[in-house]
Amino acid sequence: MSFASLVLKNLMRQKVRAGLTLVGISLGIATIVALGVITSGLKQTSGAFVTAGGADFMLAQEGAADLSFSTIPIARLQDVREVADVAMARGALFHITRAGGNPYFLMLGVEAPDMADSGPMLIEGRYFDAGASDEIVLGRGAANSLNVELGDTVTLDDSEFTVVGIYSSEVLWEESGALAPLSTVQGIANRQDVVSIIHITVQPGANVSDVADRIEAEIPGVVSIVTASDIGQVDSGYQLIDAANIAISGLAIVIGGIGVMNTMVMSIFERTREIGVLRAVGWSGARVVRMILIEALLLCMGAVVVGSVLGVLASRAVMGVPGVAGLLEPRYDPNVFGQALIIAITVAIIGAIYPAIRAVRLTPMEALRYE
Repeated sequence: MSFASLVLKNLMRQKVRAGLTLVGISLGIATIVALGVITSGLKQTSGAFVTAGGADFMLAQEGAADLSFSTIPIARLQDVREVADVAMARGALFHITRAGGNPYFLMLGVEAPDMADSGPMLIEGRYFDAGASDEIVLGRGAANSLNVELGDTVTLDDSEFTVVGIYSSEVLWEESGALAPLSTVQGIANRQDVVSIIHITVQPGANVSDVADRIEAEIPGVVSIVTASDIGQVDSGYQLIDAANIAISGLAIVIGGIGVMNTMVMSIFERTREIGVLRAVGWSGARVVRMILIEALLLCMGAVVVGSVLGVLASRAVMGVPGVAGLLEPRYDPNVFGQALIIAITVAIIGAIYPAIRAVRLTPMEALRYE
């Protein structure tokens, strides 16, 4: 019997026990993959918003718990515009409301002149006029989900708006949301004279990081967000997701390792005499260790395949929750599956260490006498 066939035979001796171990590890891997796919998608969507409208970076309130809670006095806009190498500064106010079946509809309050300079691409109609209070421009995704067309009216937070334009945007939050006059959104949200974020465009040739640092030094109470990873400074949700990912990965390693160890220990107990025979006919301790380690690795590799499939299906199921599709798009980053593979290998090694040591420490005579 070849070495490979012996390993496979050993795994198939206790199909139920091996299968239950595989299922347990698979569930941990599935959770890691699903959370990783969703987290990557959320960061990608957020990163696109950081540079929306051709901006180089954006500002938010320092210490804000969430971007939607960020509050910057609108008077700061002029202060920011006067900072050296700032070519353009555009304020916007977040307001999350319900629209149709979407409970997380983003209504973004902006100034009419900013729309003309750096608004998303119009595919129908026009931007709202300066001074208008009841006009709105919808993203194509929002218009489709609300089943409205140019000239129709929509009601948001008991306020009626006329749809004067429909735009397309690469930023998912904008594509599934709406742009409305800043003063109107401030009134609806009861947040007068403030904005949530400020998009910054720097002068040609200027260093973005230098300008961001200069603004933070000269303007109190704001923080620069240059990349998607910087959003964690003003959004505790990002930090919680990352912490959950680390915690679940750790639990998967511990629980999976114990499960593999239990399976392998029981397998060694049942094969003690067989291992004694193998040692007696010339098998080295290293070869026995290799056999046990490969068995554990095969078990965990199977869990990676099953868990990855379950994780992808779970992430797609999450996208079916009302409103979620407008907040993020799942991103199947190879790093997510690479992390799952590394965790599976770690689980296999941890789970195989003790059984391998126990098997090697048995002398052939002790193993052959074992009943």
